[in-house]
Amino acid sequence: MAEVKPAGGAKAKRDIFAGDDPYALARAWLTEAEATELNDPSAAALATADKWGLPNVRMVLLKEIEANQAKGGFVFYTNHESAKGRELAENPQAALVMHWKSLRRQVRVRGPVEPAPAAMSDAYYNSRAYQSRIGAWASRQSRPLRSRAALMADVAKYAARFPMKPPRPPHWGGYRIRPIEIEFWADGDFRLHDRFRWTRVGPKATEWKVERLNP
Repeated sequence: MAEVKPAGGAKAKRDIFAGDDPYALARAWLTEAEATELNDPSAAALATADKWGLPNVRMVLLKEIEANQAKGGFVFYTNHESAKGRELAENPQAALVMHWKSLRRQVRVRGPVEPAPAAMSDAYYNSRAYQSRIGAWASRQSRPLRSRAALMADVAKYAARFPMKPPRPPHWGGYRIRPIEIEFWADGDFRLHDRFRWTRVGPKATEWKVERLNP
């Protein structure tokens, strides 16, 4: 990879960009954020676009940054029938950004999106709290809701149907962003930030080009 030496930074700052694997580097930054962020260090703004190209953005929880660069990616879970699910069906590519105020850093990711394997979605769904698993059945995410009472009635209906170990709903599961671009940003004095962009020719490639960007 290219030499990574943020200008004017202390050794600690220089070291935060070091490495040959952007997936590992992103995981390291997320691990640091888990010790400093007050709430939801894995929160990420996810951007999608519909078939007409109209963008949409919302917060999701990033659940995994997989180790295998050729097969893995950045994983989140949602209702496939939600707005984001419909948009990803029409236009299977996305971008996300994780921003940590406590660290004054962010990671940006762009690339094609694919559904996570069923077994992977099952495993994560079964790890969730019972109430969250029932909620996945009850919520018609992103669609109009008559009232809060109507939602809670559906929660009660599915709780009665699945009093123990509810199966994963067929309309709920994971997505994997397979990045072709990852950017690491760290705040600098006088807005002279450090930015390094990693790019590769396709989502299965393991060779990355690294370049410094202007602030």
